[in-house]
Amino acid sequence: MKIFNAASTIIITCNKRITPFLKQEVEELGFTVERSFPSGIQLWGSMQDCTRLNLNLRCASQVLFSIKSFTADNPNDVYKELVEISWEEIIKPDGYFTITSNVDHPSIKTSLFANVKVKDAIVDRLREKTGSRPNSGPDMNQAVFNLYWKEQYAEIFIDTSGETLAKHGYRKIPGKAPMLEALAAANIYATKWDRNSPFINPMCGSSTLAIEAALIATNRRPGLFRTNYAFMHIIGFDNSMYEAERQKLDEQVTEPSGLKVIATDLSEDAINISKINAGAAGVDHLIEFEVCDFEKTNVLENGGGVVFLNPEYGERLGVEVELQETYKRIGDFLKQKCKGYTGYIFTGNLELAKKIGLKAKRRIEFYTSKIDCRLLEYELYTGTKRTDVAGLRDTSEN
Repeated sequence: MKIFNAASTIIITCNKRITPFLKQEVEELGFTVERSFPSGIQLWGSMQDCTRLNLNLRCASQVLFSIKSFTADNPNDVYKELVEISWEEIIKPDGYFTITSNVDHPSIKTSLFANVKVKDAIVDRLREKTGSRPNSGPDMNQAVFNLYWKEQYAEIFIDTSGETLAKHGYRKIPGKAPMLEALAAANIYATKWDRNSPFINPMCGSSTLAIEAALIATNRRPGLFRTNYAFMHIIGFDNSMYEAERQKLDEQVTEPSGLKVIATDLSEDAINISKINAGAAGVDHLIEFEVCDFEKTNVLENGGGVVFLNPEYGERLGVEVELQETYKRIGDFLKQKCKGYTGYIFTGNLELAKKIGLKAKRRIEFYTSKIDCRLLEYELYTGTKRTDVAGLRDTSEN
């Protein structure tokens, strides 16, 4: 078994409701998606393809390369199937590996037990074939293997990513309740932003949205900010091939002339954190930061771009009451200062969103953590149109 010379099923996982944007990314890279499901997509390819996917994808969590699928009625079946795999051709006997799993089987009450069975199969095989055994543990900074087992169907994968791809590696200081980088990228893909017109981000917090917008506009990929992936710890890894793919990332970076990304926040600490993170991402020169209330944000006239706000959701009753006035002010700000733009509000509180007083043209479903969220889109016309409901007060639903 020469893993890097083989082709197999590739599963790319992502957070729920991000799949359409992950699929878009993968297809733009030239791959054919065979199947989509709520938490990812499936395609066919090689470990070299996995390398390219890991370096380029913004919306993904893990890139999994299938080694073997089989039927299993109990944990012993899993062990018997896995101990037959030529692990000595996949991982060095003096290496280190981690097991993760997604298990839904009546014989398993905790996934940790399934993980132990996988570990035992790998260790026993290597001890028999080489006389040595690798170490294993929870750190995902070397080889990682993933077990999928649902009812009788089981499949073992090389997790070629290791640490999640959903975190893009530039955020040195997270700030208060930051949006996950993969979610931010998916939100930007969901907008009508053309990557050239202004991207205005009031209430920017630690500026994940503004930074991701600048990264997308300049074609800076997540692989620029990371130097270790799990595929590097698999036998057969060719560093020269990786370096060639890494060099492509540098060569494809562009600097659009006239790009305007503006990020503002009332908190000076948030803006300071934003500047540090933007510097780490190499886009601090592309973003105009300012400490101010969102209503004071410099919205360029006739910009024709995007205004994107991610206000608090008000999970506690007292806070929610206070935020009603904030959401009303957001609606006034969009109507009065953002004419000609497309407005977007990302929120996990649709009751508060009613206070915006604008009719949303689109409502795009997302999750953040376990909160059911919506990205609300508003067309903000430059003139008064009696037939345009986007500029009318709406107190019924958003």
